[in-house]
Amino acid sequence: MKAYHKVLMIVAALSLGLLFMFPMWKIYLKAPQYPEGLELHIWVNKLGGSSDHVLQNFNILNHYIGMEPIHAESFAELTYMPYIVIAFMITGVIVALIGKAKLVLTWTVLLMVGGAAGILDFYLWLVKFGTNLSPEAPIKVPGMTYIPPLLGHKTLLNFEALSLPALGSLGILLAVVFSGIVYFLSRRSDKANKPVNSNKAFAT
Repeated sequence: MKAYHKVLMIVAALSLGLLFMFPMWKIYLKAPQYPEGLELHIWVNKLGGSSDHVLQNFNILNHYIGMEPIHAESFAELTYMPYIVIAFMITGVIVALIGKAKLVLTWTVLLMVGGAAGILDFYLWLVKFGTNLSPEAPIKVPGMTYIPPLLGHKTLLNFEALSLPALGSLGILLAVVFSGIVYFLSRRSDKANKPVNSNKAFAT
């Protein structure tokens, strides 16, 4: 692996640091009580919002439809996910220093699998909160569930919900793209530098 391949692989690994600098996902919620809208931020290690009381206001709205309160302590993933991200960052740098194309491919595939597992876990969160509703809810519609969208817009009674990736998710995308480029460049370089076998048998 050439020197600039290693540098690009290190950049790929360190791109995951964006997950600690910006939210991974954002959920916008607009309701008659909050016409200006609420913006919930989901980080790799915490929950937050565009203002101090966003999570509290989310829970106030959720109370009306019987959804259980949302608290960071309810999600074990927010405790161990940061360590998984740090492990990917460290191993990515180690892979760059070793300089083996197969290790780059393995790291990239594992990162993609981890990202897919994270999206699935997030969807299961939404299903859990949107379907396990209290029978004592002030607003009850028979057969109605309130699963927010995983991606895109959805209308839930008089609520408008919009779910989108945030800047933190860009770190995962950059890591996958850069490491994928490193793998293909390294493979091409290895093939170009492969010695040609000059001992050929000629037919008589």
